[in-house]
Amino acid sequence: MTTLHEHDPLSREAVNQLVLAIATRQDRQAFAELFNFAAPKIKAFMMRSGSTAEIAEEIAQEAMLVVWRKATYFDPARASAMTWIFTIARNLRIDFQRKSKWSNQSYDDETGVMQAAEPTPEEILFIRADEEKVRAALQALSSEQEEIIRLSFFRDRPHSEIARELDLPLGTVKSRIRRALGKLRDMLEETL
Repeated sequence: MTTLHEHDPLSREAVNQLVLAIATRQDRQAFAELFNFAAPKIKAFMMRSGSTAEIAEEIAQEAMLVVWRKATYFDPARASAMTWIFTIARNLRIDFQRKSKWSNQSYDDETGVMQAAEPTPEEILFIRADEEKVRAALQALSSEQEEIIRLSFFRDRPHSEIARELDLPLGTVKSRIRRALGKLRDMLEETL
C-alpha cells in the first residue's frame, strides 16, 4: 500500500490530519498509516516504562482501537495527535496495572504476605494528573450526584446502606449512581 507519507517521517501536522481523517470519514487507509506509525512508538514507550513486550503490544493495539472509536474526541487545538494518543495509551496502562494488581505484588517469604510494588515516579505523576481530572469532574456533578458517588466509591458503602442513610428507595440510589457515572465517564473522556 502506498501512502502519502511513505518516504518521509510523519510530521506533527500529518499525524493530526490522519486522526482527523479517521474522525470525519472513518478513513481506513489513514488508520492503517497511523497504526503503522504510532503503535511501534507506543509499544517502545511502554517497554521503556517497564511493561513486558506482550503487555506493551496489547496496550498499543488497544490504544489504537480507542483512537479509531474515539477519533471524534481529538481536538488539535488542545494537543497534538501523538500527545492525545500517548495519553490514551498511558490511561490504558494504568487501567491494566490496576486490573492486574496481583502481578504488581511480590510475596514476602519472611512474613508470608503479598506486598505491593512501589509505584514509579512516572506512575505517581500520571495518577495525580488523573486524580485532578476526577476531582474536577466530580465538582461538575450536581450535589446529589457527587454525594452519592462519594458514598459509593470513596467510602465504599453498599447501595442499601446509602439508601438508608439518604432515606431514598434503593432503585433511586442505583439510578443516580448510574447517571452520575455516565456523566463522569463523558466528562473524563472529553479530557483525553
